[in-house]
Amino acid sequence: MQTHAPALADITDQIQQARASSSLLRIRGGGSKDFFGSTLRGDVLDTRTLQGIVSYEPSELVVTVHAGTPLVELEAALREKNQCLPFEPPHFGDRSATVGGMVASGLSGPARASAGGTRDYVLGARFINGRGEHLTFGGQVMKNVAGYDVSRLMAGSWGTLGVLTEVSLKVLSFAPCEATLACDLGQKPALDLLQRWGAQPLPLNASCWVHDATGGADGGDKLFVRLRGAVAAVEAAVPRMCADVVALGGKAVAMDNAQAVPDWAAARDQRLPFFTAPPAPDLCLWRLSVAQTAPVLDLPYATFIEWHGGQRWVWAPATASAQLHAMAQRVGGHATLFRRPEGALADTPVAGGVFAPLDTTQVRIQTALQHQFDPDGVFNTRRLHAVA
Repeated sequence: MQTHAPALADITDQIQQARASSSLLRIRGGGSKDFFGSTLRGDVLDTRTLQGIVSYEPSELVVTVHAGTPLVELEAALREKNQCLPFEPPHFGDRSATVGGMVASGLSGPARASAGGTRDYVLGARFINGRGEHLTFGGQVMKNVAGYDVSRLMAGSWGTLGVLTEVSLKVLSFAPCEATLACDLGQKPALDLLQRWGAQPLPLNASCWVHDATGGADGGDKLFVRLRGAVAAVEAAVPRMCADVVALGGKAVAMDNAQAVPDWAAARDQRLPFFTAPPAPDLCLWRLSVAQTAPVLDLPYATFIEWHGGQRWVWAPATASAQLHAMAQRVGGHATLFRRPEGALADTPVAGGVFAPLDTTQVRIQTALQHQFDPDGVFNTRRLHAVA
């Protein structure tokens, strides 16, 4: 097992120097998510010197890995034991994505609504805070009851609390059977059907709806659903779900897994045509996180729906910020500007904000957390909400 003591010492020294000079540090692994957030201020603190799997117990469904380890390496090691990260973390087509970046971003793929998110699979973490202290939280089992659950707090913190050095993750075995249905359905009947299916004992694992504007024989409104589970459960669900689609006037066919599996990976990494070919070059990609039961949103923009209705991607101009924030809030959610147009600067002001405004309670909690872990503001690059 590698201890990486020199690399840890270098990171601690860099933090202490930043404290002394009142400068900022921007934690970075492979840089696969540099596009996200308000700004990219601060000197880069590179975590890729911390690589390697510390321990892996397939029979216990637990792996501990250094934060700078490439995500593809971890997934390859798990695949050899027929295991995986069920929340399908996105790589965004980049082999440089790291395990630390996966946890720090907290982003999950198509199976999020059924399998859970990144935070749900974090068992323990080690990280260096803004004081240069190397802290350990959690462990390698699900029932860690002592103390605060700080390890899961790191998921989605985007490097604002500390430098992840090591994480322990719960993993699962691949499902015995998988099938994907391609259905011709409009947005409203698709959302209604997903709600019905969600209330039934079906092996529903992932879904996405999109309007294919290219036309042709395969054009129009499409709902794709992925089933995973026991062979008998999947085989029984396929004809039943196809019949439900037909009853609504649609058509459903089972896709060949040789085509469906790469398509789901492309959805995870935003490599589908919806993401790679925006309707206009000056549009932004917005992420609307809403309740799965939210109705069709009255928006005149191209939309891609995931997570059984809970995540809705919209191509809209930056000037639509206030409209999108208000629309998401009305249905109990929030909107985030996820990607700017190609070549646009991260510092370009967005009227209405990149993120949904925080209320006073959220501001107080976030400010207190950051001051506890980073009292001198070493990691306060304001990539997320600005904190005083």
